[in-house]
Amino acid sequence: MKPFTKKLVLENGKEFPGYGFGADRNAVCEIVFNTSMVGYQEIVSDPTYTEQIVVMTYPLMGNYGFADEDYESKFPSMGGMVVRECCDAPSNFRYTKTLNEAFEELDVPGISGVDTRMITRIIRNEGTQRAAIVNYDMPHEEVMKLILQSEPKRNLLERISCKKRWFSRTPNHKWDVVAIDCGIKYSFIRQLNAKGCNVTIVPYNSTPEEILAFNPDGIFVSNGPGNPAEASVVCETIKALQGKLPIFGVDLGHQLIAMSYGAENVKMKVGHRGANHPVKNLESGKLEIVAQNHGYTVDEESIASTPITVTHRNLLDDTVAGIEVMEDHIFSVQYQPDCSPESSSTYLFDKFIKLMEE
Repeated sequence: MKPFTKKLVLENGKEFPGYGFGADRNAVCEIVFNTSMVGYQEIVSDPTYTEQIVVMTYPLMGNYGFADEDYESKFPSMGGMVVRECCDAPSNFRYTKTLNEAFEELDVPGISGVDTRMITRIIRNEGTQRAAIVNYDMPHEEVMKLILQSEPKRNLLERISCKKRWFSRTPNHKWDVVAIDCGIKYSFIRQLNAKGCNVTIVPYNSTPEEILAFNPDGIFVSNGPGNPAEASVVCETIKALQGKLPIFGVDLGHQLIAMSYGAENVKMKVGHRGANHPVKNLESGKLEIVAQNHGYTVDEESIASTPITVTHRNLLDDTVAGIEVMEDHIFSVQYQPDCSPESSSTYLFDKFIKLMEE
């Protein structure tokens, strides 16, 4: 048995020795788990995981490598990844790098060979907590001191949002959409392009006047990391645009739209991260199987005094998964329709297009 090189240490003091891959550096972040069986490249490059260590519950990662076309952002900012087994010999004609090579290039530390089932159970029972990936020979007391003295990362939007506006165009476009970049994934832009939309991506702190100067037909408020209360500038922008243009929000955008009408968000014990989450569409009565990635949720009690109507509900814990204010042509969902099955996601973009037509 080869000697351990790294270890994962949780805030509760539990240690898990393993083998390091990717960037050879220490990482101290909030630790969460993701239940997806595939899509590790999209997870690594999803800005929503900024400064988070992600435990993958599926045991094998890296078996199809990394492809240059499949990144969700240009500068991935994940804190680290924990896997049971890291495959360094991918079988995929499209791959350009192995998981280890990609993590080295992206400066993301990883650890393999640990009991991901036990780690997931601890997070599920105790809630998300801080954790560290460090060298195996680092004394336990020193690691715990490092964890307890670490400060939660702030101003994540300022770090990951684009600094200047940029464009994503499509041939023979019909609509012009401005996307507020709170940590937008490329797949959302591709979905809008596929529906005939030219997309202008603007920084999170763009003013309503700057957004309206592009003369858009609609506004898209993107996904993103962190506490929605720290994105009050986006909330104020949404408030100023209410009723002027159709607005479609996802993930963090959903939470910010709710905040703009006076609702509140609360931190979840564990959060929802991964595929195959059952959500009920209250308008059609149909069940949708969707992918989710969030640690906060809209507090339903705070909705009572607002004009918000709940349109979707997560069937695992009855949390709010979709809202709308149709008099203002605004709607949003907590889940991520870009990586949900085609039948579960297309209609949301079609709904946005229809609102722009009207």
